[in-house]
Formats: sequence, structure tokens, C-alpha cells
Amino acid sequence: MVTQTTALAPDGQPWQQVTLRNKAGMTVTVADWGATLLSAEVPLADGSVRRPLLGCAKLEDYTRQAAFLGASVGRYANRIGNSRFPLDGQLVNVTPSNDAGHQLHGGPEGFDKRRWRIVRADEQEVLFALTSPDGDQGFPGTLQATAHYRLTDDNRIAITYRATVDQPCPVNMTNHVYFNLDGDQRDVRQHQLQILAQRYLPVESDGIPGGELKDVANTSFDFRQPKTIAADFLADADQQKVKGYDHA
Repeated sequence: MVTQTTALAPDGQPWQQVTLRNKAGMTVTVADWGATLLSAEVPLADGSVRRPLLGCAKLEDYTRQAAFLGASVGRYANRIGNSRFPLDGQLVNVTPSNDAGHQLHGGPEGFDKRRWRIVRADEQEVLFALTSPDGDQGFPGTLQATAHYRLTDDNRIAITYRATVDQPCPVNMTNHVYFNLDGDQRDVRQHQLQILAQRYLPVESDGIPGGELKDVANTSFDFRQPKTIAADFLADADQQKVKGYDHA
């Protein structure tokens, strides 16, 4: 269901919200501004409702925060060091994000700060589309992107991003949602996590990769067997540089 709200986005037009609902009674709400995942409500067996996503109390607050809560991020998620990259023998300069001279999450006017077009919406899915023109935030080529949200009957939120561009250009889109699966005031360090990765990429204090891939064996980054995030939190220099886990 598509709802036009009374809250105004930065372009002066109302936010539009889409609410998805499955047969189990779970609901998910997304917005056209930033193709943002706003909230989820999961009914539990005891009759209570769990809200596992972190978000803002009011729509207007989303434009005042810098944590990219639930937003669709692009063209390129994470940092581009010194706001430049080599492409076909040339150096491409992109727009810095005032992030130590680097570009973060596609630039100061990235995809999280755009109004996406609602292509179609029904009870359990919505498709958004966005056009990014040639030169947008310094990137070459006109890019056509879609963001597809689908709520399944087994309470999964499936998010699919697709993009085509008419010139060679790196593209790395993602959703910047924050989860607390307990749905309460405790932080997520007691969550158990398993990552079937053999190596990780160290980064410097500014978030830029600082070396070669390292083996996770005998490090705090070994999540091949489930463990809590707290178990080895801030246990070594690679974490301490960025105040926790912020690595690939």
C-alpha cells in the first residue's frame, strides 16, 4: 500500500511510504526518498511485536542524521580513497564527501539523498527506480538503477539491487540498514554471528584499506564458528584503529 505523508523531503515534496504485509502478519515500511527501509514489525508467538530495525522517530529526522539508516547507498558504497580511482588508464576524480578527503557512499549527494520512482507496488513487494546522469558525483556514464524489496511469507526481507551504465564505471550498491534482532535497548554485541570467510581486509583509521588480505585464523576476525560479537570485540590493533569491526 502506497501512502503519501504530510512530511516533506528535501526536494519540497511529500515522502511516499510503501507498507508490505505477508500472511504471517509481518509488516515492512519503505520510503521513496533514498529507497529507504524504515521499519519492520514481526509478530511473535506470545502475541507481542518485535521491531528489529533501527530508525528515526519522525521522517524529517532521516534527513538530519549521518548514519545512512536503512538507505540505499550508491553509486559506490564505502570509501573511495582520496576521491579518485584509475579507470582504463586514466584517473577519475569524484566528489569528496568531506570525509578526510575521501568519497563516502557515493558522494555528498549519493543515492540515499534522491527521490526514487515507484515503478510498481503490491501487497508484498515494491520496485523503485533511479536515473543517475553522466558526471553525477564525478562518476562517468548514465546509470539506471533499481531497488526491489520483497517480503516473503517466511518473514524474510529480500533486497535486490540492479544497475546498468552506458560507460565503464565501478558500481557497488547496498542497503545501510541496522538490525537489533532482540528488538530492545541492549546493543548487538551479544548477538551470535557466523561468517564463512577465510580472510579479511585490514583498514587504516580513516577506513581505507591499508594492506593485503589476511587469514582470519587465530585472529578476532575468525567467525567461521558462531560466536558473539562481544567475544573478541576490540581485541586487536586492526579493530582498535576503527573502534570495532568495520572490515570486509
